[in-house]
Amino acid sequence: MNIETSSIGVLVIVLTMALVTLATRWGGVYVMSFVPISFRVKQFIHAMSGSVLVAIIAPMAVEGDHGARLALVSTAVVMLLIKRPLLAIASGILAAGLSRAFW
Repeated sequence: MNIETSSIGVLVIVLTMALVTLATRWGGVYVMSFVPISFRVKQFIHAMSGSVLVAIIAPMAVEGDHGARLALVSTAVVMLLIKRPLLAIASGILAAGLSRAFW
């Protein structure tokens, strides 16, 4: 299937992706409205957030360039020292940008 990407095709692609994103987010909230939040469900939700984070970061740490690895290290160090997520993310972005600009 080919979609023309020079005119209205781009708008169709973006709108389709937005609808799919909304459907998955709203669908998850709808399904979870039927699940009683017990201690085990809370444990599952907390474990899932950590596993998703590892699934995103691990490939970057293994196959990423120097900028990606420096961003990971910078973010981890700032988070451990300052414990402010926004500052940690900003330091990672800055480290990656500077590394890629000058290395």
